[in-house]
Amino acid sequence: MTAMTTIASEKPRVNARYDDLERLRASHPMMDAVIDEIRGRRIRIGDHWLADFASCNYLGFDLDEEIIDSIDAAVRTWGTHPSWSRLLGNPRPYLDIEDQLTELLGAEDTLVLPTITHIHTAVIPILTGAGGAVFVDRQAHRTIWDGASIAAGQGTALYRFGHDDLDELEDKLRQTPEGGSRLICIDGVNSMTGNAPDIAAFAALAREHGALLYVDDAHGFGVVGERSPFETSPYGARGNSIVRHQGADYDHVVLVGGFSKAYSSLLAFLALPTWLKNHLKTAAAPYLYSGPSPTASLATVLAGFRVNAARGDEIRARLYRKTARVLETVHAAGLRTPNTSGHPIIELPLACGERIDEVGRFLFDRGIYVTLAAYPLVPRSQVGFRVQVTAANGDDEIEELCAVLGELAARFELQPAGGPGAARGG
Repeated sequence: MTAMTTIASEKPRVNARYDDLERLRASHPMMDAVIDEIRGRRIRIGDHWLADFASCNYLGFDLDEEIIDSIDAAVRTWGTHPSWSRLLGNPRPYLDIEDQLTELLGAEDTLVLPTITHIHTAVIPILTGAGGAVFVDRQAHRTIWDGASIAAGQGTALYRFGHDDLDELEDKLRQTPEGGSRLICIDGVNSMTGNAPDIAAFAALAREHGALLYVDDAHGFGVVGERSPFETSPYGARGNSIVRHQGADYDHVVLVGGFSKAYSSLLAFLALPTWLKNHLKTAAAPYLYSGPSPTASLATVLAGFRVNAARGDEIRARLYRKTARVLETVHAAGLRTPNTSGHPIIELPLACGERIDEVGRFLFDRGIYVTLAAYPLVPRSQVGFRVQVTAANGDDEIEELCAVLGELAARFELQPAGGPGAARGG
């Protein structure tokens, strides 16, 4: 056996922090699963059909016939993939998307790039720079932390502050030497709790200390929007993000969001000043070097804008009603969920996190597919599962979920209402 063969056959040493998650990935039917077929929000894994409550396609645009039908003409016009980086060439649909998105958000300008992960890892280091400082909410999304860590490796000072803790953030801002760039990174609608911070309060603090507020609203865009006397649900109107939903503005605020959830399309964006957009065109690697989103995604975003304008508020009303039905069941069973917003993300932590495998298999066997929240995706005290409701889930599926949650509560010990707060996972 050669030395090279020996090295290749040995298992490399890895971070033991991920052992729990790796065990689930290797053995659990709801981790790293192969989805063989879908019928609406029913999915088939092997010969087992389940109701899907792990989808983030909140508005059901992935299954909307009008949106699906938009793809053919676009592909025949532009081919399957415009392979230029955006700096080299921009197919007209990119500009059409940015124009319509800017109007929808009520922002000065917008810039679209392939994914939110691309944005965080490229843009956060640019906004801070060597000698700058980045302040990150402890429960901010993992990809924000990735971007902040890259910035730290390039000479940015990295500070953590407690979740939604304006007082601690202000203390850290006061203790930081003036002169360098300052960036505050938070979530909009949190991907585990479904709740959102006070955007206006964070923005006011940013302005007071010469900082920029950077908000990741991946799960809010498309679902929540501006308040209106004519709104069809407490989610508001138009789905134009948590900033508009709370009546805040974009002064000292950069909003990041994506189309991969509510709009079911591979594309992401920043809402930002025009001067910053032009700077990122020569400084942000995804604009300079990355292959763009496929033509089909550009087409479905534009079609999604049309559907959102014509039917979006009606769809959001259905989504709110279905989510409210699930939350009603959770509250009636005396179970704790950190969700106080009514948004369609319902986290249910277990009293004993070690039983996540068993709980997940029980749900799978009962035909319910959810997102397992294992350590280190969440702290050990918050291990459990996340239910994501979409407008495309049928009422029959909602009732099946509610019935199974009742069985689950009778068989397993979940955290009771009134327990400690939850943290955010991936």
